[in-house]
Parts: sequence; C-alpha cells; structure tokens
Amino acid sequence: MTLLSMADIDKSFLGVPVLHGVGLDLDAGELHAVVGENGAGKSTLVKTLAGVHPPDRGTIAVDGEPVVFSHPAQALAAGIAIIHQEFTLLPDRTVAENVFLGREPGRRGLVDRRAMETATARLLAELEETSFGPRTPVRRLSVAQQQVVEVVKALSTDARILIMDEPTAALADHEVGRLYALIHRLIGRGMGILYISHRLREVFDLSRRITVVKDGRRVATLTTADTDENEIVRLMVGRELSAHYPPRGTPAERGPLRLSVDGGSTAKLSGIALRLHAGEVVGVAGLQGSGRTSLARALFGVTPFTGGEMTVDGRALRPLRPRQAIRAGLALVSEDRKAEGLALRQSVRDNALLVGRAVFSAPFRRRRSDLPALLESVDLRTHGQDQQVRYLSGGNQQKVVIAKWLGVGPGILLVDEPTRGVDVGAKAAIHDLIRGLARDGMAVLLISSELPEVIGMSDRVLVMSEGRIAGELPAGPTEEEIMRLATAGRAPSEAVA
Repeated sequence: MTLLSMADIDKSFLGVPVLHGVGLDLDAGELHAVVGENGAGKSTLVKTLAGVHPPDRGTIAVDGEPVVFSHPAQALAAGIAIIHQEFTLLPDRTVAENVFLGREPGRRGLVDRRAMETATARLLAELEETSFGPRTPVRRLSVAQQQVVEVVKALSTDARILIMDEPTAALADHEVGRLYALIHRLIGRGMGILYISHRLREVFDLSRRITVVKDGRRVATLTTADTDENEIVRLMVGRELSAHYPPRGTPAERGPLRLSVDGGSTAKLSGIALRLHAGEVVGVAGLQGSGRTSLARALFGVTPFTGGEMTVDGRALRPLRPRQAIRAGLALVSEDRKAEGLALRQSVRDNALLVGRAVFSAPFRRRRSDLPALLESVDLRTHGQDQQVRYLSGGNQQKVVIAKWLGVGPGILLVDEPTRGVDVGAKAAIHDLIRGLARDGMAVLLISSELPEVIGMSDRVLVMSEGRIAGELPAGPTEEEIMRLATAGRAPSEAVA
C-alpha cells in the first residue's frame, strides 16, 4: 500500500532553484533511502514533506489524498514525523516528559503524569526497549538510547511516515546494530521510513529502494536488490567508485623516516612498534576498541605513552601533552570534529587560525591576506571567512579542521576517521587532499573504521587487535586479510561483535 507520493516538487529560495520536479513514493513497511552529495537537495526535499518549506509547485499525497502543509504541526497531524541528525531532547527532563513535550495529557491545567508515563512505557515495550524507563532523565541516556526516545516521540503522535536524517552519524560502531533492530521493528509495524544517509553500506543493508538526487533533480529510483554501490556512486557524482581513491604512492616517492615508535605502551596499548616515512600514507585498521584511536592520542600526547621509545625526525620525543607534539611537527585530525576539532560558533577564519594563535602565539603572524590561499589549498566551499563553521556541510567542516593544521606547517599528520559523516563527493576531495599532502612530503597515519577507505588509500596497512599491532600488510590487501589479523586472539563471540 502506498503511504506517500511526492510528484513534480519545485522549490526555490530567493529566486535560486533548489528542487526541480523531484518525486518519489513510499510504501507501508518500506525503508526508502534518499542519497546524494551535500547540496543535492535531499534536506530541502524532506523539509517540504515535513511542512518546514512548502513547495512552490508539485503535489504531496498521503494515503492517496492530496495534502498541503504550511507548518510542521500540520505534517505531524497527518502522520509524518522527522528525526533530525541533531536530537531535540531536553536533558534535564525525563523520557516521558520529552515524549509528550507540549502535548502533556491532563485537564484543568494539571498534567496527568501517570497517563504520560503509562503511555511511554507501553511504547517502549512495543519497541522491546528495556534498558531505561519513562522516568529516566534523558541526560543519563546514551546517544543510541536518545534515538529510541525520538522514535517513541514519533510513535506517540501516531506517525506512520518517519523521516530519519543521518541516523547513524552520532552513533558508535557497536550502537549501529541496535538501530538496525529498531528499524526492522518499525517496518514490521507497517511504518514507512524515508532514510537519508551518506553511508552506502547501511543503505544497502536496510532499504528496499534507493532514490538518487543530484543538483536538485531525481536522477533515478532503483530497487536495491538490482543495483550496487558502484552504480549508486556513479549516479551521485558521475564517476565510478574505484575512481574515489587517488593513485597510491610509489617506493621512489617515500622519503626519510619521520616518526618511529618502539615498545610504546599505555593503559590501553602495549608493544607498539611502527615506522612512518615522509611521502607515504600508512593505514590503521581494527575492530571497535582495538586501540586505533588510543594510538593516535598517545602519539599526540593526549594520553601519553608511559613506556617505550619514540622519535620524530631523528630526535627522541615522547610528548606528554599535545602542545609538545604540535611544536615537534605533529597534527591530529580527531575522530569527532564537532567536539574536539572545531569551535562551531566561531568563523571559518577564527577556526583556521586556532592552532597558530594558541600554540605559536608570539611568532605566529599569519595575516588575513594569507588565509585565502590556505583555504583554497583544501578546496573549501564557503560563503566567506566570516561564516560560522556550524553552517558548513560535514565535508567542508572537515576541510576547515585540516586547514587549521596546515596553517602551522606540520610534517606528520595523524588523521582519525577522515571522512566520517561526509558525502561521497566530499570523501573523494578529502582523499585527494590527503594524497596530495603525502606527495608534497608529509607523513600521514590514516585511521579508519571503513575498510574500503583503508585499502584504497594506504601504501601499507597496520592492523590492530586488543591494543597491539597484530600485523602489517602491503598495499591493496583484501578485507578478509585485514579481518583475519583484527580478530586474532579474540574469542568467537568477541570477533562477531
């Protein structure tokens, strides 16, 4: 049964067309994925459905009946709910209070808390959620649990169409399986889900159909079982998946030793031994909790090595804090750019100058006139240096982080999850940037949970398991070779998890 039909949707802002005749439909019990590069029009499309931006032209029908929304409350009343990438929960209120915020049951001005908590408990039970209850304060919940609360909010409004915008962006790897199970329960109830994601693997895991949007137009709607990632990428950006990784370096391009560690150890690492040369990209792979991020943080002095030897450009160094590492020529692009890499409410300019001003304050004299060249070197797309970085796309935010470090001229770049939460086109740009830095003589240690990225980008691959480097593989290993080392020494149940 068709729950939703959108046809010939046009939308412009200030005379600039954003959507051109876009359409799709959604069946009951279906997850329909919408994919495209940043700026392709995905968000605008779903906002027209959610009543945020009424379309200029076109039709929307729910259960075959035409509808016109001029406010999100109208869409919600018609059974359409949206879960944004950034949650809208109040941390100091309970789960039940958040679920019924603004719709509290009661009479004569008094809230019926028992009714509110009973209804919330019933919905949690329907979703088989037992790890928290209606009276639990939201601030005690994990990100994955908060996502469940957002779904319960939608169900409490009798929503039958759910829009999920980048639902795994804030989840740890081990929490994604929990989201999958939740989605399967919702589909089993007959709910229709429009699912926006840059992560093609989960799109293929979950969806029945995929709609590709490019430059504000619907390029194609394909049955998931009849297509593959390579075709989807080609439709999104106009080139094959294999073209997203630049050519690897050659042995002749490898320069002198920049970084070495022998017997490095911390509370989470032991016996670390690695070599990193100028001009090469060395990948680090491993399962969640294997020590990948701990390695980067130890090298950078966030959680310093407590044992072993480390040298940078031939000089002994075991940084006890990041400032020492920065002054020695190391830079760290951390895995969580919003929490650790950016000042979101500050401008592009202030973020790009952040490290230089903080660490090299007196001798650092990079003027405004120097910034355009720096920002151009990372191919930053922005409305100007005064734009706050919170308004940039994920890919452009990541480029600002990289520019922040390039501004102080590091020789060694440690980059953790370089393309997490960015679209396919931005991934390619970041990959090209990283490889270009290596060609210019920088030494790059690339940590990623995406095995295709590690394989496609690396001149060598280090595989971590239980805080140790379990082995090294030459360029172009298979995923099976990496996983064999990553699961070495683990019990079968741990390897599966």
